Amino acid sequence: QVQLVESGGGSVQAGGSLSLSCAASASTYRRTCMGWFRQAPGKEREGVASLGTSDTTYYVDSVKGRFTISPDNAKNTVYLQMSSLRPEDTAMYYCAEMRACGGDPRFWVRWATSWGQGTQVTVSS
Repeated sequence: QVQLVESGGGSVQAGGSLSLSCAASASTYRRTCMGWFRQAPGKEREGVASLGTSDTTYYVDSVKGRFTISPDNAKNTVYLQMSSLRPEDTAMYYCAEMRACGGDPRFWVRWATSWGQGTQVTVSS
């Protein structure tokens, strides 16, 4: 069973930065794609960024140039570095193992196979 544990959420003012971490068990780390998703109250969960096994990265248009997904293979951890945060980035952020990545981010949720418990990010104006 895949275990994914997110951390690093918090509250920040608009324009600020936060870094989220997703720690995976060694036996399952990056077997396939990994991704970050978010869900705001009253909205559907959406894909934010994903990382392929060859280190290719993918982003939803709304975060391109502001968010960076990256791995630390020595720590079995995938990070989401977020900068220039906006109030509309406020959401619960989830890490997931995905059976595929890339393509249209609207389909990423369907490809997720395991989820972490989530970490809250709140951006105030």
